[in-house]
Amino acid sequence: MLSSTDGWTTCAQGHRHWGRAGAAGLLIHRDGPGGAEVLLQHRALWSHHGGTWGTPGGALHAGESPATGALREVGEELGLQPGDVVLGVSSVDDHGGWAYTTVLARPAHPFEAAELRLDGESDGVAWVPLVSLHEVPLHPGLAASLDRLRPLLDGAGE
Repeated sequence: MLSSTDGWTTCAQGHRHWGRAGAAGLLIHRDGPGGAEVLLQHRALWSHHGGTWGTPGGALHAGESPATGALREVGEELGLQPGDVVLGVSSVDDHGGWAYTTVLARPAHPFEAAELRLDGESDGVAWVPLVSLHEVPLHPGLAASLDRLRPLLDGAGE
């Protein structure tokens, strides 16, 4: 059953987006052997921008905060629970009348991508070194946000 905010909308920039109340995703990052790594979802071919790699996320429900929505989506798509991650800062990509919020998070305990439970929206999931992002086809929204997100990741080490 669709919630009242499921559906397509057009922002002030003329782009078509899913989620009439906006959308949010979780950018989970860790320190890897070669530097920072991010957990990316390989989007199912049938989905919007299918075949690209991006953050697990999706449409916000009415009245739902971006952090709550991002946690709900990562639970649905990858099987992670709120206690599996520690939330950090957020970054908003505001298109005028529609926004995507990227919530940064670190694992609360070590886990590998192969341990995650994927739903039908994902064809795969992987830890991708930040320096290798240019080697995978990125979701256009994530690709466009990298200049804004990289400094947040650089300052997020704990």
